[in-house]
Amino acid sequence: MLKISVKTFEEMNTAELYDLLQLRSEIFVVEQDCVYQDLDGKDQKALHIIGTKNNRIVAYTRIFKAGDYLAQASIGRVVVKEGERQHGYGVAIMTASIKAVEEQFKETSIALSAQTYLKRFYNSLGFIEKGGEYLEDGIPHVMMVRG
Repeated sequence: MLKISVKTFEEMNTAELYDLLQLRSEIFVVEQDCVYQDLDGKDQKALHIIGTKNNRIVAYTRIFKAGDYLAQASIGRVVVKEGERQHGYGVAIMTASIKAVEEQFKETSIALSAQTYLKRFYNSLGFIEKGGEYLEDGIPHVMMVRG
């Protein structure tokens, strides 16, 4: 079962920070074979949505209030550990992220930069495409908005 917590940067301990950075690197750098600057100086402003199973981080996003990253509230760095994707944790972590944006930031309009191959997944959560496809770190993306 996935346990979800919402934490500020300051509320995370060093082990949690290490684990979530390791997971992001495992997915975005190694699995997707993409060299990019993950440590972008924005984690300190974000709220971190952390999904754990057996005391290990297996799902994660970070969320921002309007103006801290994009013009509107946003969700980013959406990851689910490769061996855990069959359990629906992507939907669980995104649902928790949407709820956190609504409750913590009092926002209903949420944007995200989605990898194009995941459009259907985000559509199923109420996000719709805004604009055309673009490359981000060499990977096709599309801007999507909910609400």
